[in-house]
Amino acid sequence: MKFPKKIRTYCPRCNEHTEHSVAVYKSGKRRTLSEGQRRYLRKNKGYGSKRKPEQKRFAKTTKKVSLLITCSKCGFKRTILGIRLKKIELVEPTR
Repeated sequence: MKFPKKIRTYCPRCNEHTEHSVAVYKSGKRRTLSEGQRRYLRKNKGYGSKRKPEQKRFAKTTKKVSLLITCSKCGFKRTILGIRLKKIELVEPTR
């Protein structure tokens, strides 16, 4: 799906519609010292298999893609929750 690099939408901080730049959201690096990650590593440690069974067949053919939009006026960032797509392509808006 082709999606524009810039969209005009509502900004909650400016309290008006402004131009926003669009990017595909990418999650950050996992923190190995966080409590949840330490617990996960401790449960997986030692003999035996993983703590949850690995999925053999996939039911879904697509992944949900989150979009990160940034206000050009104030710089406020927020995500547009997942759109289910096979492939996304950010293109220049044509006017």
